[in-house]
Amino acid sequence: MVFNTGAALLDAIVLAVVSRTEEGTYGYKITQDVRETIEVSESTLYPVLRRLQKDGCLEVYDRQYDGRNRRYYKVTLAGREKLDMYRTEWTQYMNKINQLFAGGEK
Repeated sequence: MVFNTGAALLDAIVLAVVSRTEEGTYGYKITQDVRETIEVSESTLYPVLRRLQKDGCLEVYDRQYDGRNRRYYKVTLAGREKLDMYRTEWTQYMNKINQLFAGGEK
């Protein structure tokens, strides 16, 4: 994709991916799911996960899987509220851009 993905959009995408399940999901799976939408490296994604955790949007817990601990991420109530805000902002932004590309007047 030729368009840059800013921090807010990346936060919104990660929150949307993690919110798909109530029990949360683990880091590698989040990376794979995000990559279905945009190209992103793990080195870009893990700081986003840490920032969202620090901001209270994600809860983090470990669970044993095949003898190893896996780190899981779950969206908090604050994270769901932030995701709702991102969805509203995205819809407004997308409508304005679509109108502009279609040649519509302001």
